Parts: sequence; C-alpha cells; structure tokens
Amino acid sequence: MSAPSAQEPRKPRGVFRALGLGLITGAADDDPSAIGTYAAAGAKLGPGFLWTAPVTFPMMFAVVYLSAKLGQVSGKGLFAVIRDHYSPRLLWVTLTGVMIGNTFEAAADLGGMAAAVRLFIPLRFELVVITIAAIVLVMQIWGSYQLIRNVFRWLALVLFAYVAAALLAKPDVGAVIYGTFVPTIRFDREFLSLLVAVIGTSLSAYLYTWQSNQEVEEEIAMGRVRLRDRVGATRAELRESRRDVLLGMMFSNVVMYFIVLATASTLFRAGTNIDTAADAARALEPLAGRAAGALFALGVVGVGFLAVPVMTTGAAYDLSQTLGWHNTLGAKPRDAAKFYGSIVIVTLLAVAVNFAGVNPMKLLVWSGIVQGFSTPPLMLLILLMTNNPKIMGERVNTRGMNILAGLTTAAIFLATAGLVVSWFL
Repeated sequence: MSAPSAQEPRKPRGVFRALGLGLITGAADDDPSAIGTYAAAGAKLGPGFLWTAPVTFPMMFAVVYLSAKLGQVSGKGLFAVIRDHYSPRLLWVTLTGVMIGNTFEAAADLGGMAAAVRLFIPLRFELVVITIAAIVLVMQIWGSYQLIRNVFRWLALVLFAYVAAALLAKPDVGAVIYGTFVPTIRFDREFLSLLVAVIGTSLSAYLYTWQSNQEVEEEIAMGRVRLRDRVGATRAELRESRRDVLLGMMFSNVVMYFIVLATASTLFRAGTNIDTAADAARALEPLAGRAAGALFALGVVGVGFLAVPVMTTGAAYDLSQTLGWHNTLGAKPRDAAKFYGSIVIVTLLAVAVNFAGVNPMKLLVWSGIVQGFSTPPLMLLILLMTNNPKIMGERVNTRGMNILAGLTTAAIFLATAGLVVSWFL
C-alpha cells in the first residue's frame, strides 16, 4: 500500500464526536494502579514530590498524541502497524511485554477497586473481584462502542473527587508551592523506585494501544469501515486530535497532582504507612475528614470501571492484530469471537492474580514498575514509526514534536536505568 497522503476532502468528525477521546485516555491513565502509586509517593515522600506532575505533563501529551496520530494516519491500530512494517521477532517481543504489563495492571486495578468497595460493603474480597470483572465483561461484550465511549466520558468525571479530597486535607500552601516548583531528588532505592513507578504508570504502554485503536474505532463508527477510507488525516483532523489529547492529558495530570497532594498533606505529615489503596482512603478520614476518605475510595472504584476495560481490550487489540484476527468493539461477538475471547481470557488472568495472595499495594506499585520497563522501547518504536514516510506519508513528525518525544523517550530510559543502578548500591 502506498503512503497515506490524505489530500482528498474528508468529512470532519465534528467537535462533539471528537470531544472526550483524550479525556477517556487521560482518565484511564489515572487508573487505580496509578492512584495507588501516586498515593504511596505522596505518603512516603511528601509535598517534595509534587514537581513530578508538571514535569510529566508534556511527556504524557507526547506519547498519547503520537499514538493518536499513528492511528489516524495509518487507519490501523498500533500492533497492526508494527506487524506490517517490522520483523516478527520484534513484534512478538513487544507483544509479550505489553501483554504482561496490561494483565498485571488490570489485576492491580481489580484488587484496588475491590479493596475500596469493601470500605462501603463488607463482602469477601474474592466475591467483589469476581463481581467487578463480570460487570466489566458484560459492558465490553454486549455493549456497543458508542455506549462504551459515552459511559467512559461520564466515568472520567469521578476523578474530580481527588481535587476535593486534597482541598479537604488543608495543605500547607508554602510547602505546596516549594514542592511544585523546586525539584527534590534523592538517589536511593525508595525514591527511584517510586519515580520509575510514577513515570511508568503515567506513561503506561496500554495508553498507546488504546489511543491508536480508539481513533480507528471512531473512524469505523463514522462509516469508514474499509481501510482505504480510513487511511490519511488532514491537518484539521490532526489539529483537532492534538487539542483533545492536550486537554485530556492536562486533566489527567491535574488529578495526579491532587492525589499526591492529598496524601502528602495528611499521611506524610502523620507518618502513616499504607498497604492498600483502601488503607489510604481509610487513613485520610481522621486526618482530613470522612468526606475526604469517601471521595478517595469513590475515585478508585469509579475510574476502575473505565480503566480495566481499557487494559483488557487493549491487550486483546494487540494480540488480535498480531495474529491477524478481526478486532473492533463495533463487531458482534459472533463476528469477532477470537477478539472478544481474548478480552475474556485477559480478564480471567487478572482475576486469578488477585487470588494468589499478593499484597494489593505492592501489586499496584510493582505493576507501575513493570510498565516503566516496557514503556521505553515501545515509545522509541512509536517515535520511529511516526517519522517513517512509508507509514505516515506527508504527516511525519515536526522537528518540535521529535524533540519533545525524544526527550520523553530519553527520560523514561534514564529513570529505568536509575532504578537498576540503585539495586546495586
């Protein structure tokens, strides 16, 4: 197939249809795993860790926008593009890392959600995990793409609970300003582990897959079912996508900031240790009020129903595109049985991990570290693909975007290398 040019007039998606794609990805980025990681960082390192939010914001924008651009211009999901242009060995190595990361992250999110639900309803942990997984599967398999997209948009709003929780914690304004604008860096294992976990979970590999495939799903929902109708993107479409991703990542980053702020202003000052996301919510109550604790737990549950389908569906997209299976949420289960079967299998594996007796908070942080190791090579690969004229045609990256994406890739590699070095010190 020739390189896409997108010179033909195309009917625009419209502001209303495009609005929220970046928001959904941004909200999924603040999944229960991320919430647990940010809460642990705030509780252990205090307001001196707040600077990581503004620093990671441009990196978050770069990785998600390039993924969106790849999906828009190629008309394919991420792993379909890798399959068409790279060796099978590279394809399978990349797939293995992403599948492991997605499965463990989904497992961590299910465990975090279950622990938060049990603050309100004291049921058996295993029963809550199974119930949540069943609800998620029903929505994915029998719900239309349009329904899933619209539900996700509303679920994203629950993350504003963390802004309220942080304000109820009555933070020290002076410490907040200093921690936000003056980076505090320590070269020890605890700090580097949390830094890599935060970078890994804020730049998680599942975001790349989801965003690229969401762009394709939007095209299919508009009637562009054939690949030749989807290939290419106008400057106006890319500008619209860039604006949407920018707003979505800003939303995600603000939420990250306030989660760190909430625990830094309470648990860090009190010297409180937390073992689960539910412990973080419970510990906030006597320090910041019952409302703050309830809001923290509500955020974990609400966004989990958005994030877990993103991860399990993302893994199914990756596997299906690698093996050449039909893959779209717009298809009926009988027409894409292998794709939907993959969603079920990944979800069941995530449930099984929770029955292995792993500490939920450790699983949350370790899943972020796993993402920290799998993200750098995938980000480099996306950077190479979006600069390849055979894939992108005239829509290769600008110099400014390459600089930002290059710095992001280097920062991810350096953070991961720093963690490895800390293990030998």
